[in-house]
Amino acid sequence: MNFNEFESKSAQEILQWVIGEYGQRAGLASSFGMEDMVLIDILAKLDGEITLFTLDTGRLHEETYEVMERARSKYGITIQTYFPDKGDAECLLRDKGFFSFRESVDNRKECCAIRKIEPLNRALAGLDAWVTGLRREQNVTRTDVQKVAEDSDRPSMVKINPLADWSLDKMEEYIKTNNVPINALHKKNFPSIGCAPCTRSVEPGQDLRSGRWWWENPEHKECGLHRRPE
Repeated sequence: MNFNEFESKSAQEILQWVIGEYGQRAGLASSFGMEDMVLIDILAKLDGEITLFTLDTGRLHEETYEVMERARSKYGITIQTYFPDKGDAECLLRDKGFFSFRESVDNRKECCAIRKIEPLNRALAGLDAWVTGLRREQNVTRTDVQKVAEDSDRPSMVKINPLADWSLDKMEEYIKTNNVPINALHKKNFPSIGCAPCTRSVEPGQDLRSGRWWWENPEHKECGLHRRPE
């Protein structure tokens, strides 16, 4: 398959191709941020369905749960929810406390591995493709994101990023025009929303992901779900 041919296609065209090619064997990994809500809205207007899942880390904002419920109600969707392994999470908190992730990059990645990566691996088991809301302008770690590519961590899986070339202005215009429900934190200067202890608002003009793990350098600001190809 020539993935380069997808670079000229719209998000709608790519998602309709995903539905036809994979159906329920494709999953949208949704954190219910602005990008994921746009993808859900686009999918709702197309023929056919794919799987929708989310990773509940156990430390999400209340506003995130609220927008999940609004999406479930508005679009009539089923949300498959994956939680961290109970034993691993209990051991981490018992041995290292509740904020070990702020002590070092390694500790933060350990927490992300337990709360995000292991549940993601379970969610992707049995799927052939996964759809994300990655955009190139979000961070220095995402500037080379392709719209469709082989997953560097899972060679048998295709990773699809239909909004890769969308700007923030385009996102906001789509949301306004289509009355897409969004997380209330977006209106409080939270452009990127993750776990509550690891997310804060940003100042105008700051990098879109500067509110995530703000104590780390920009090149480290990935949880491991989306690693850059070597």
